[in-house]
Amino acid sequence: MAEFVKKLQSRVHKTISSHPEQIAVQGMAAVSYGLAILVDEDSEECQNARRRAKKVTENIKDVANYRRETLKFQEYLLKNQAEAEKEMHRMESPKWGSRLLALHKQMNTYDLTSGLSDFFSNLQSAEKHYFLKWMKFYLDRISQMHLAKLERHSKEKQTSAASLGVEHFMRELGQVYEAKHLTIKEGKSGKNLSQLVDLPKITADLMLEGFTLELFDEDVSNTPLQWISDVLTELHNKLEGQSKIMVITVLGVQGTEKSTLLNTMFGLQFAVNRGQYGRSASVAFLKVTEDLADDLGCDAILVIDTEGLTSPAMVKVEGAYLRNINNLATLVAGLTDITIVNITRENTTEIKDVFQMVACAFLERKMTGQKPNCQFVHQNVNSGWAVIQKLLDRRQLLEQLDGMIQAAAKAYKVKRNVRFSDIMDYDSGTNNWCIPSLWQGVPPMAQINRGYSENVSELKKYLFKIIKSRSHKNPPKDIPQLIECFRNLDAIKMIKSASEVGS
Repeated sequence: MAEFVKKLQSRVHKTISSHPEQIAVQGMAAVSYGLAILVDEDSEECQNARRRAKKVTENIKDVANYRRETLKFQEYLLKNQAEAEKEMHRMESPKWGSRLLALHKQMNTYDLTSGLSDFFSNLQSAEKHYFLKWMKFYLDRISQMHLAKLERHSKEKQTSAASLGVEHFMRELGQVYEAKHLTIKEGKSGKNLSQLVDLPKITADLMLEGFTLELFDEDVSNTPLQWISDVLTELHNKLEGQSKIMVITVLGVQGTEKSTLLNTMFGLQFAVNRGQYGRSASVAFLKVTEDLADDLGCDAILVIDTEGLTSPAMVKVEGAYLRNINNLATLVAGLTDITIVNITRENTTEIKDVFQMVACAFLERKMTGQKPNCQFVHQNVNSGWAVIQKLLDRRQLLEQLDGMIQAAAKAYKVKRNVRFSDIMDYDSGTNNWCIPSLWQGVPPMAQINRGYSENVSELKKYLFKIIKSRSHKNPPKDIPQLIECFRNLDAIKMIKSASEVGS
């Protein structure tokens, strides 16, 4: 085998050296034409979209500078507004009030930069799906090159500053839409909303086709409420009012392969290795087929993927980190029907880390009489629950979970004894899942482990049973009710933030 590998490497090296023009993608496409092989990308629509995406991205030389110059709203205005609001509450100084007023005036007159305007115009074209695919291809390549350059000149991996993806452009458009809508609502002068009036419809169409929507911007602990509400409203309209929804959320610390799990289970497009991106929570929409909807008792499933709760992108200063965790936990706990806690192997420390952060939020929801289902998924475990049970007794796990909830209850001055099972629908005998490693060996040359997909499929079937059971006991929320819940959660989040600043 070793001799065969050496011969293969030698042959590949020889081929690359003698025919370099055939190794590039375009070069291979040219060769395929001569062999009468059809190339999927060789269509007029796809090539037009490629040229447009290249035009948008070809001037990106430095990612950090481009973000500052093109994505000014999220890179400057929102961050400065968040800082001014925090300091104004903390210091009660007129200086910060004046600065906040000046920032609001600047937001009122903000217009799309040329790069962002070009991006948005392509979203309105019939070739938008090809365009977004090419944008992802070019932006990923640019980010990788920029990250490699940073790593050569710095010992620390500045992944957040080095990343630039389609999500950054969509975040900017959503935040601009939010600000424009606010200026109209308040009767202030400034640029109107007509330029972006079709953005919610476009985004709703994209969600129906598998694209994700950001719910929470951790950089400024901001939820663009009107923007998200308008997109969800467009979804409701496109579904002709048939929008009863169940919500599945995955929680876990950084690097526990949460996105890979969801992508495998539901065929979604969540970005993997998202530690390099600055997102905290994004949502995908799954339309349920008519026959399955009757059986499950819902029309759609919303899947929320959260950024790792100890992500380096979120850990900046202690106060900001804790505030982001609190806000994210409030959002997740208030919306979810089923919560998947994703951990690696038998790592009880990860369980403790997750629930110490979100216990208070789930306790608050229990006070409203609601209790989500909870599933523990142990990743990279190859020999079943017996191995976990040997290293971690179920009773010990429950005692730890009970202790976390009791600590949260004490903080909320709840006098009665509260257990984990009081706030989460959890059965230690059935709600623990072992998922083997995705790879058999070291990627990218390793083979896919078939056991991974098989176990994930079993988990998916069980989740559908839970959805069916919960839907028939209590009718799921439709999108208008979900929007109202979202608005109430945002109000709670703002009250919490204000009280934390005051303390």
